[in-house]
Amino acid sequence: MNIQLDGKVALITGGSRGIGRGCALAMADAGADVVVNYHSRKDAADEVVELIEAKGRRALAVQADVADRSQVEGMIEATLEEFGQIDILLSNAVNSTRQTFLETDLEALQRTMDVGFYGMFHVCQTVARQMVRQGDGGSIIVIGSPHAIYPLKMAFDYNIAKVAVHHMAMIMANELTEHRIRVNLLVPGWIDTPGERKWLSDEELQRQGAMLPWGRLGTPADIGNVATFLASDAADYVSGSVYHVDGALSVSMPSGGSSKARE
Repeated sequence: MNIQLDGKVALITGGSRGIGRGCALAMADAGADVVVNYHSRKDAADEVVELIEAKGRRALAVQADVADRSQVEGMIEATLEEFGQIDILLSNAVNSTRQTFLETDLEALQRTMDVGFYGMFHVCQTVARQMVRQGDGGSIIVIGSPHAIYPLKMAFDYNIAKVAVHHMAMIMANELTEHRIRVNLLVPGWIDTPGERKWLSDEELQRQGAMLPWGRLGTPADIGNVATFLASDAADYVSGSVYHVDGALSVSMPSGGSSKARE
């Protein structure tokens, strides 16, 4: 199947590194012009823009803290000024700590919810409203997590935020059908991203990856390939679906989950 996104404009939040970067590059490979949202790493976002432009596509890096509604609105305005439309949204920006329920403080919980839930709400609602105004439908892909399904230890704030995100995505899919805006939830397994190196060394990541059902960690490109399909017209009849891109991790997990599963 030849997946094409020619003539489409994709907005990727958290697009400068990890899963967001992988999705931005994959969509550019398929022909999309891409807006790369970043919070603080301008250098990384500029690098992604350069890589996209080298593929012959247009790209724009836009700084915005998705937890700030006014900054999200400014990002949408910048996108429309540059490209005139938004056809695809990949809502990916996230924040988390690695703390137990007893350790989690209100400030940490609030920041994770501000970025990981309210931030996704701000972005998804603002873009969906723009898609409705455009009148041509669209595709919204929400990045979820196995942490929304399994009560994993040492990630209380992240688990709670992702539970809310999963349910929000399904409500969006239900309500936006009349506008032909497709909404799907993409649930990565344990993906080899820079963020994982906050918690584990390269050596430990590779050791743990070898113990996974597929024998390795996932890559941002693995997620990007599926996200690109969901963004394309090939997925025109796909909405309200949950795609696990995890090398069979979710089906191999015990009912109570394991502390080793990651975003």
